[in-house]
This record gives sequence, structure tokens and C-alpha cells, in this order.
Amino acid sequence: EQARLRAGVVEEDTEEWQKDSHFTGLERVGGVDLSYIKGDDTSACASLVVLSYPALEVLYEDCRMVAVSAQYVAGFLAFREVPFLVEAVRRLQQEEPKLTPQVLLVDGNGLLHPRGFGVACHLGVLTDLPCIGVAKNLLQVDGLVRDELHREQIRSLQREGDTFPLTGTSGRVLGMVLRSYNNSSKPLYISVGHRVCLETAVRLVKSCCRYRIPEPIRQ
Repeated sequence: EQARLRAGVVEEDTEEWQKDSHFTGLERVGGVDLSYIKGDDTSACASLVVLSYPALEVLYEDCRMVAVSAQYVAGFLAFREVPFLVEAVRRLQQEEPKLTPQVLLVDGNGLLHPRGFGVACHLGVLTDLPCIGVAKNLLQVDGLVRDELHREQIRSLQREGDTFPLTGTSGRVLGMVLRSYNNSSKPLYISVGHRVCLETAVRLVKSCCRYRIPEPIRQ
């Protein structure tokens, strides 16, 4: 199923606003996350928030408790979480179609995944919305490791907006490490989800950051 869906991923910009240096025409950015109650991996809160762009004011929010029944299997997290996020997007499209986001920032990875199909790709293919993976920690795939060299590269990110590419041993650039906020030395790991290229993804995430975590996901 994962391989079948993977074939649907589009790794380049498909929207007019993506080609504009100021993202002219982009008015709504969504953020999605599934967070668990501490000590309970079956009760979670599925959240979808839509913000105006570029003002980043909340236009819509949908948070509800869900019962997660599929068990966690490494590399297949999306099968556990994405159904609830798809449901939230569908509810929005039915109830407030005018507020449908033009792009979704997803708390998780996209192409930065053992089989190149993380939660941001999965959600993108199922909703056909542009999606960007925004992770807080490095997923160690394709030879990527949190070693001293990686920590040294992170230290070299001096100012917000500084980046370096995540190149796997396969030679593929799987994502980008971004220092999103001057006051935080912890970076973000950005990867392509669907219908967006990596450069556009990084620029958009950076433009949505008031703090370390981009505002649509933080909200």
C-alpha cells in the first residue's frame, strides 16, 4: 500500500504562488499534528489549524480526541495517524470550504523516510494538498546519523535562515536542516511532502516562524 501511494508523490512546485518570491497569492497555511497523552499511546489529540498568510492569524481550528487502534510499526507511522488527519481536512472542506489551506505543514517527515514516504507524503497524496514535512529530530535513514560531524554542521548555522542539505549515502538530498529562529540553536528538519520542491518548502517554513516551530504547527 505504501509503495502504491508513493508512486503518486509530486516532488516539485505545482502552484502559481510557489513560484513567487513573496508567495503572492498564498492566503491560507494549515498545520496538522497528532499528539498523545503521556503514558497512553492509544489516546491522541488530532489537530488541524489554518492561519492567514502572511499575517499568521488563526482562521480555523479543529482539535479532537481520537482513539488510535493501529499499532506503531517503525516506518509505517502514517497508517496509524494519517486517517485522523485526513478526516480533519475533509471536515474542513465540507464545513468551511473557503478556509481550505493552500498548503499543509505536517509535524513529521516527508521524503526523509526509509522508503521515501513519510507522514507528510502520505497525507499529501491522500488529500492532494501541497504538504511539507517539519520534524524536530533527525530520522536516521540512508546513512544519516546524529554524529559529531552532524552536530558540528548544526553549530555552523549561525543565524535564522541558515541551512545545510541532508545528503544520504545514496547521494540523494533527502531534506534540509534549517535554523528557524535566532534564539534557538535546535534546528528543524524540512522535507518535501507533496506538490512542493525542497527550496520552496524551506522558504515557506522559514516565513512562518515567529519562534523555533512554525506557527501553523505551533498553534
